[in-house]
Amino acid sequence: MKNILLLSVFVLSLASCSIFKGKQKQQENTKVTMETTEGNITLLLYSDVPQHANNFIKLVKQGLYDSLLFHRVIPNFMIQGGDPQSKTAPAGKALGSGSVGYRVPAEFMVEKYIHKKGALAAARDGNPEKASSGCQFYIVGGKTYNASELANLEKQKNLKYTDAQRKLYMTIGGTPHLDNEYTVYGEVIEGLDVITRIASVPRDKTNRPYKDVRIISAKIIK
Repeated sequence: MKNILLLSVFVLSLASCSIFKGKQKQQENTKVTMETTEGNITLLLYSDVPQHANNFIKLVKQGLYDSLLFHRVIPNFMIQGGDPQSKTAPAGKALGSGSVGYRVPAEFMVEKYIHKKGALAAARDGNPEKASSGCQFYIVGGKTYNASELANLEKQKNLKYTDAQRKLYMTIGGTPHLDNEYTVYGEVIEGLDVITRIASVPRDKTNRPYKDVRIISAKIIK
């Protein structure tokens, strides 16, 4: 419940953005490597979540994520980055309201993609359409759930997980309460230990690390 409330506070903090209009087609899953000050992370972007995947690819190619911070980290929950204001933010400055001037329409595909540990998902503000920030993202850490907890969540959210999805939440864990609330559009395929390490660094009351955790560079893997 604490994590849900924390994320609720965050979604109200993002600045308002205009609607994203890109409708490019992406034919194959794309890999992105992020070099960070805590180690490397390799991401696989889902081609069948095209607006989010293509937008992320565009920003990576533009170099937008280079030198940005993971500005909000919570153990057993997630790490968040992509705020353009974080590039030159002084120590102690609250972050999370930066944008690139547009939103990306929601692309929920919970029948295929859930908030398992390592899931890449889009942050958002409190807009009623649940459209995503054009640039901010988070990577799930989460915790494990038992069968009873998952059954209660399914009832509350009117969802039905597959046996495979249920097993994932019961073994590697995740954040199932975020399903059908935030768009999942990729996953970590290398570097889950880096996610755990970043989520565990000392942080202030806004969950910003005291010592900057920076994305040195993000690149498409050819």
